[in-house]
Amino acid sequence: MTAAPAPEGARTYRAPSGVVTMVLTGLLALFLLGDAVVRGGWGPMLLLAPWVLLGLWVVYQISFVSHVRVTGEGVLVQNLLRRTAFGWSQVRDIDLRWQLVFSLQDGTDLTSFGGPAHARPRRSRMRDEDARTVPTGFRDLADIRDRWQAADVTADQAIRRSWDWKALGALGVILVCAAVSVWLVEAS
Repeated sequence: MTAAPAPEGARTYRAPSGVVTMVLTGLLALFLLGDAVVRGGWGPMLLLAPWVLLGLWVVYQISFVSHVRVTGEGVLVQNLLRRTAFGWSQVRDIDLRWQLVFSLQDGTDLTSFGGPAHARPRRSRMRDEDARTVPTGFRDLADIRDRWQAADVTADQAIRRSWDWKALGALGVILVCAAVSVWLVEAS
C-alpha cells in the first residue's frame, strides 16, 4: 500500500498496483491517440478519442480510484463509484481479512477495496528464517487501529454514503462525445 502524507495528519492508503496499472494504461492511451494522428490525422483521432478515454476511465475506476483516507476525525472509504465517510465513533471494530474491513455501529461491515490488504510475507533467501518482517498490511492495520483508539469518539458523526459525482460526470461527458462520434461517422 502506498501512503501519501498530507496535512492534518491524514493518510491515504491505495494499492500500488493501481498506480502502476494507471500509468501504463495512460501511456498506452497516449500511444494509440498519437498513432491515430500520425496515420489518419486529427479528425479520425477525435472520432477514436472517446472510445480510448472510455477504456481509460474504466481502468481508472477499477484499479486506481478505490482508497481509504484516515484522519483524526474519521475515515473516508471509496470503493469504485461509492463513497462512505464516517467518524471514529461509528466504528465497532477494524479487521484485516483479505481487505480492510470496518464494522460499523449500524451493524454493517464495510470492506475497502483499495486499502491495506492481507498479503503473504516476502521471503528473502538472504535472511534467516527467524528474521521475517511484518507484512505491510498488518503495519497499516496497526496504524489505523492506533488512530481509532487515540481519536475523540465523543464527537458523533453520522455515516454518510454518496456517489462519486465527478467520476460520473466525466463518464457522462465521455459517453456524449462517443455518441457524437458515432453520429458523425453515420452522417458521413
